[in-house]
Amino acid sequence: MSVDIGSRLRHLRMMRNLSQRELAKRAGVTNSTISLIESNSANPSVGALKRILDGIPIGLAEFFAFEPERPRKAFYRSDELTEIGKGPISYRQIGDNLFGRSLQILKECYQPGSDTGKVPLVHEGEEGGIVLSGRLEVTVDDERRILGPGDAYYFESRRPHRFRCVGPVACEVISACTPPTF
Repeated sequence: MSVDIGSRLRHLRMMRNLSQRELAKRAGVTNSTISLIESNSANPSVGALKRILDGIPIGLAEFFAFEPERPRKAFYRSDELTEIGKGPISYRQIGDNLFGRSLQILKECYQPGSDTGKVPLVHEGEEGGIVLSGRLEVTVDDERRILGPGDAYYFESRRPHRFRCVGPVACEVISACTPPTF
C-alpha cells in the first residue's frame, strides 16, 4: 500500500490555513523542502517528517491514520472558490480540498506592481495560464515576456520562474498546475 505523503501534508497544512513558508518556518526547514515533499518529489525521513508535523501540529500516527474524503464536487460558483493567496496577489482555487487530485486550477489577480518575489519559483510539474486582463511579465529561466489579454504561457515548473504585474491596472490570469503546489 502506498501513502501519498505529499497530498496528505498539503491537505493538513491547508486545513490549518498555513502557507508553505509558515510551515517551513515553524518546522525549521526550507520552503523548498515543503514544496518538494508536497509535490511528492522528495521523501522525508521519519525524523524530518516528525519535525514538519510538529509545526502543524499533528502526530505521526494521526498523520498516517488521517484519510480525508476525496472531493466529488464538479461545479463551483464564483463565491465558492477558495482564496489561498495573501496581500497584493489573489489566488482563488477551484475546490478547498485537493487531496487526491493531480491538477490545481486558479484564478489569479495581481495588483499593479505586485510580483511573486525576487527569488524565482522552482518546483516539480508543469504549469500554464492565459491572461484575461492587464499585463503580466513572465520570466522563465533567462527569457522574459510581457503578456496581455489572450496571451498564454506553458512550461516545466522546475525551470526558475516568476510573475509580475506591469502597468497601471490589475492583471487577471486563469492558470493550471500539475501536481498542485500550493
